[in-house]
Amino acid sequence: MSTLLLVSAFAIATCGLVYELLAGTLASYLLGDSVTQFSTIIGTYMFAMGVGAWATRYLHGNLLATFARIEVLVGILGGCSTLLLFWLYGEVAQFRVALYGVVFLIGILVGAEIPLLLRILNTEGEFKDIIARVFAADYVGALLAALLFPLILVPRLGLVRTGFLSGAVNVAVAVVLLWRLPINLSEVATRVLAIAGLIGLAIGFSVGDQAQMVAEAAQYPGQVIYANSTPYQRVVLTSVAGEIQLFLNGNLQFSGRDEYRYHEALVHPAMTQLASPRHVLIFGGGDGLAAREVLRYPTVETIRLIDLDRGVTDLFRKTPWLRRLNGDSLNSPKLTLTNTDAFEWVRHSSETFDVIVIDFPDPSNYSVGKLFSTAFYREVARVLAPGGVVVVQATSPFVARKAYWCVVATLEADGFSTRPYHALVPSFGDWGFVLATRSAWREPQRLPAGLRFLDPNSMSGLFDFPPDLRAIPVLPNRLNDQVLVRYFEEEWSRYLTG
Repeated sequence: MSTLLLVSAFAIATCGLVYELLAGTLASYLLGDSVTQFSTIIGTYMFAMGVGAWATRYLHGNLLATFARIEVLVGILGGCSTLLLFWLYGEVAQFRVALYGVVFLIGILVGAEIPLLLRILNTEGEFKDIIARVFAADYVGALLAALLFPLILVPRLGLVRTGFLSGAVNVAVAVVLLWRLPINLSEVATRVLAIAGLIGLAIGFSVGDQAQMVAEAAQYPGQVIYANSTPYQRVVLTSVAGEIQLFLNGNLQFSGRDEYRYHEALVHPAMTQLASPRHVLIFGGGDGLAAREVLRYPTVETIRLIDLDRGVTDLFRKTPWLRRLNGDSLNSPKLTLTNTDAFEWVRHSSETFDVIVIDFPDPSNYSVGKLFSTAFYREVARVLAPGGVVVVQATSPFVARKAYWCVVATLEADGFSTRPYHALVPSFGDWGFVLATRSAWREPQRLPAGLRFLDPNSMSGLFDFPPDLRAIPVLPNRLNDQVLVRYFEEEWSRYLTG
């Protein structure tokens, strides 16, 4: 029995950490700011584990049966928690209360497991040996969960199915233990609940992806036509009146109705600064839409596209109707695609580029905020060819005025000369961009044919800011003090909550 219980300790440690990681990942997907979400989720979970451990002092009687019942409960609740929270996000106004309530309940149950195991094993050897074996099994199980979660579970199963699988493991442990107990009325009821729970979790695992899409459907406009969790984010495509919309972690990235406005404004003011742009670097832009605009210039010889998420680039590189949207740019022989972290790539690059297009998501968390920092822009300057131009998407100067001008200030702190500009993109509102160079500004060259938004007159108007959008004093965004993320969260939160 002691060996079986040590195996149980290993299994419950693995599952317990998976539940914690699921809640933190889900919170960062839905609420942004991964540092804050993981910190508060971990804190709540650990506190709840302490409460659960303390509460075991009041448990008496058949401790093995009690332990098995807790395993059944934590397996069912933990296994269903991710799907439940996805559903609650679209249904309840106070989602954070529901989120931390679920985390707290799971934490209490998980926290009770190890103290009960120690009490059960207390009669089977010296206590110091029992402590060593149980905690060794617990820590090794936690290590396994920490490795499996980002490398195998989320990439291959997604969040919802990972939850159901972990829950099934917990309940399976309980089933094995229950069959070692003498049969009485209460144990029969627990066995029935365990078997029913195991069957329910198996069904949930088999239909988890479809169930998640149903739960998400109410959160998005139109019809959800594609949804997938990559190791980095939740990718959802919807169709609204025949127009495609892309959402990453619940945030709109583009709408097929007006994406041309955004991408023409992003690319062409920079490209027209050079008479013959030949080598172009694009950071982000995994949908291939910025590359589509770059390819309008016949002088372009090479495009290097750096995007972290292979799940996004494969989607837009292989799906026929998305290839039509981006002009099949990701399969152009001129384009070289690399899926890696932009910061790491640029630090080790020895190439130089005439135009650098920086099309990252908004700096809603510190992992993205580092890509808007002075440290990152110093590396960008290093790979910029003499006379070259950089353009950065820089959020809305209307909604997030401090955040927008912080991007400008950050570029200037690294010695760039900047030309801020903005464009109306109906799906986003008034959206901001920044041109930056180390050289003198030139008169724009001729725009390519076939543009739907920009012409010489409209492009010149992009650089005019009315008084309520003009520059205000802000600090630059540095790697060790990411004020940009704080500006962004403060301003967008105020705007969204009214």
